[in-house]
Parts: sequence; structure tokens; C-alpha cells
Amino acid sequence: MRKYLEILKKCPLFVQIEEDQLLKMLSCLGAKVENFDKKYTVFFEGAPAKYIGIVLSGSVQISRVDYYGNRSILSMVGPSEVFAEAFACAEVASIPVTVTAWEPSEIMLIDCSHILHICENACAFHQQLIYNLMKDLAKKTILFHQRIEITSKRTTREKLLTYLTLQAKNTGKNHFEIPFDRQGLADYLEVERSGLSAEIGKMTREGLIYSKKNYFELL
Repeated sequence: MRKYLEILKKCPLFVQIEEDQLLKMLSCLGAKVENFDKKYTVFFEGAPAKYIGIVLSGSVQISRVDYYGNRSILSMVGPSEVFAEAFACAEVASIPVTVTAWEPSEIMLIDCSHILHICENACAFHQQLIYNLMKDLAKKTILFHQRIEITSKRTTREKLLTYLTLQAKNTGKNHFEIPFDRQGLADYLEVERSGLSAEIGKMTREGLIYSKKNYFELL
């Protein structure tokens, strides 16, 4: 586990936990690391909601498919970031989303019950870990409400502009890269790809934006 220390120290779960404590913690929590090829499913929808995942390298995509087969991308998760913690903490019977490796990825998996229930060793770091977990969940709730703000807009243009202005606000710049290709952006905004591409073309001609692949600039 020592080779993953630098990336783990950036993980929100382990804020204010010293390096020597972190190594002991991972052993106490029974953390394990698994490798996933590109497009390989980490968690299938309907699988037991048991594990919290931490991306050590690569990235994963979290998506949902409705009854008619329409896919909606909920988020992309990169190195040092956490996923599936809300479902595991809620102790729901099964996970309602699919988690897929977007590229070759190393994922650390931790049984959530080892976090929520203090072990018999009464480790000193456990209280800090639970506090960090609650803070991470609160931030994810804010992001969830931002996504509702985006997808609740009536038109493709309104959804796209809301998303781009939020990205600009989060980065502090009027130019940035997004973690989606065109199809991924369409799935995230819950619109048709053809309609999205047409709208991007219109907004470019109108001088509102500049776009090239996943790079955008608000003009």
C-alpha cells in the first residue's frame, strides 16, 4: 500500500490523517486494490451496495440506464476521488447505478461496514475518518443539486449554458476542458447527441462559445 500513499493523501477520506496512521488504517479497514481494464464494469447496477471505491489511477464513469435503455451519465471520478459511498453508507440492498472503468484503472475497495462500525482496536483515526466521510457526502449532495439545476432546464441550449457557466465558476476561468466526449456530454445533459452538436454549432456561429472536442471557451 505504501506506493499509493501520495495519491491517498489527496483523497478527501484521509484528510488530517498522518502517513503512519494511514498505513495502519488501510490494514485495519481491510482495504484491497483491484485493476480494471478500459470499459470493464467495476460495479453492476443491482450489485450489493457494500464497498466504497477510491480511484488510484485512471478514471471511472458512473451512469444509469432507464427502462427504455437510455443512458444518463451522473459523474466522472478521477484519481484520489471517492465513489459509491452514499449507497454503501445508506446500507441499501443494491447499488442503483453502474460504475465503469473509463480507462485502465486501479481501484481501492473498502468495505463500508469497517468504517461505520468502530473496530475492537478503537483506532484513534476512526473518528476523523467518519468526519471526513460525512464532509465528502455533503459536498456530493451539493454537486447533485447542481446537476438537477442543469437537467431541469427546458432546452438543450439552456442545459448546455448552465453546465458551461458552472464549469467556468468552478475553475475560475472562461476556458476549460470537460471530462466528456460529445456522446458523454449528451448523456450527462440528458439530451440527444445530434441536437447537442447542432446547438454547439449554432452557439459557435453566434460567437457565444468556442469548442474543440472537450475544450470549451465562453466568449
